[in-house]
Amino acid sequence: MHIAQRYLPDCPQLAAQVRQLAAQAAEVDLVDPLSEQFLRGLDDSRLNHRHLLALEDAMVLGVLAYDGTSSELLVAPGSRRQGIATKLLAQFAGTDVWAHGDLPAAQALAKDLGMVPTRRLLVMEIKDQALVEAAEFQEPVGVRSMNLRESIDRWGTELVEQAWLEANNDAFAWHPEQGGWDRDRLRLAMGADWFEESDVLFFWDESGPALAGFHWTKWHTEEEPHFGEVYVVGLAADYRGRGWGGPLLRLGLSHLLSRGSSRIILYVEADNGPAVRVYEKLGFSISQEHVIYSSTGN
Repeated sequence: MHIAQRYLPDCPQLAAQVRQLAAQAAEVDLVDPLSEQFLRGLDDSRLNHRHLLALEDAMVLGVLAYDGTSSELLVAPGSRRQGIATKLLAQFAGTDVWAHGDLPAAQALAKDLGMVPTRRLLVMEIKDQALVEAAEFQEPVGVRSMNLRESIDRWGTELVEQAWLEANNDAFAWHPEQGGWDRDRLRLAMGADWFEESDVLFFWDESGPALAGFHWTKWHTEEEPHFGEVYVVGLAADYRGRGWGGPLLRLGLSHLLSRGSSRIILYVEADNGPAVRVYEKLGFSISQEHVIYSSTGN
């Protein structure tokens, strides 16, 4: 077995092996080992991800993917406990590493390597009758709710996308992945194979084409039954404190419920106590936890 760096967008056969390994690991661990962005990085050269592979002849036994900020790690279920993860991480000493599901094996590896949790991302879910009740939506006075396609048809792509970007960057100026977007970053996100214009919902100020907030939902078809996700939801600063956050959240839940979802998930930072409490009050509960481990020397 040897460690080699490969540019997987140029190596489709190796990329396909990594996808297959990810599916096998998910079946064993009951949690996806690679996030959506890192899975896209296997094929999409625009993301410029770097990949280290643990190879036995031409067979992939493990992979470490690096996006310039953090890493994700995957070892084939049948090749674990052989030091492969340690060897991969040694090539990227000091990198922050995601542990999806924060499984006991990941905790043990982090402890052995002197790494500690520095970020916790919760997966929360709501389903069945609690979802039906939470999805009751009433449009606030002064708001017109429209989806992305309806908005573009009325005001044009340039105005709508610029307003969306400004609202996003205002709401997520603090966020390491969602903040600081430009038009190229937005278009890249809209290029995902699951993207639907009707799943992006806006609160427009009725007094003019000013965007108060947005709720970008996602429809998951990778498992049965299909389900929905509160992908990104945010209010522009000028519209906070008006009580519009709750209705904006319910707008997306109502939309996903109308698509037939009986379960909806969302991701939220564990240290965002106010948001977690809002979701819990609405009926969401924690179903998974993803953790970033960092070297104590960082």
